[in-house]
Amino acid sequence: MSKGRKSVKVELNEQHRQEIEAAFAVCDPDNSGSIDVKDLKVVMRALGFEPRKDEITKLMTTIANKKSGKAASADAKQKVTLEQLIELMKPKLLEKGSRTEIMRAFKLFDDDNTGHITFTNIQRVAKELGENISDEELKEMIAEADTQGSGKVNEEDFYRIMKKTCLY
Repeated sequence: MSKGRKSVKVELNEQHRQEIEAAFAVCDPDNSGSIDVKDLKVVMRALGFEPRKDEITKLMTTIANKKSGKAASADAKQKVTLEQLIELMKPKLLEKGSRTEIMRAFKLFDDDNTGHITFTNIQRVAKELGENISDEELKEMIAEADTQGSGKVNEEDFYRIMKKTCLY
């Protein structure tokens, strides 16, 4: 986090909690209150994520570190409680939600459904909003966001610039 920014504690909504609880229950059929760490991949898939092996390893290490209070190795015999799972999944679910909102905003710009925001798209939005922005400034905005050098802003560029500018 950069200096000067306040840390805002964001909580999951009830729907997110229920989704996590349902995914957890699938891996805890005997209602023991914990699941094996190796079941994290199943739970994450049930929540709509496609976790990579390194991501699972990192989560396992995070659990191990929190339990021991120091650096510990990821042990496949570890157990994860529902509350631990909620804490682990919170950032991912919140990120997923904000990404959905950002992609909705992207579609408002991309009214011709090309998968890119062009100069014409951004010019139209500026005009609709009554913003008095010169063509040069609009071109600069596109150039700043465009990582491909194509003169257009794709979804990933838009997402990155929205997160960078803290608009979402």
